[in-house]
Amino acid sequence: MGGAAIEAMAVLLIAGAFLWASVRFLVQRRKQAGNSCETYKLSLGRSLSLGLEFLVAAYVIRTVTMTPTFTSIGVLTAVILTPTFLSWSLVVEMEGRWPWQRAPVAGSEVTV
Repeated sequence: MGGAAIEAMAVLLIAGAFLWASVRFLVQRRKQAGNSCETYKLSLGRSLSLGLEFLVAAYVIRTVTMTPTFTSIGVLTAVILTPTFLSWSLVVEMEGRWPWQRAPVAGSEVTV
């Protein structure tokens, strides 16, 4: 499977997840569900994050299959750093913490 095929999968994944999340959002809004906007935002963020991971994989495959030059390696570095930064931003937006920080464990609070 080449880089172009993985890129196409990433685009289909993002578009499909966007459509699915949008339909779920509209259905929940009709039922007057509680935090449908928050659920919608989280669904979109997760699908975009997964799609970005697919795009990074496609770029890596495309660069590795070509004859590596300093220019192509520099472009690969920029292409990897950009989605990585976007993924980190999405994690901060969705979970309220940086990816390298531990998630709070429910019920394990210590009071002094």
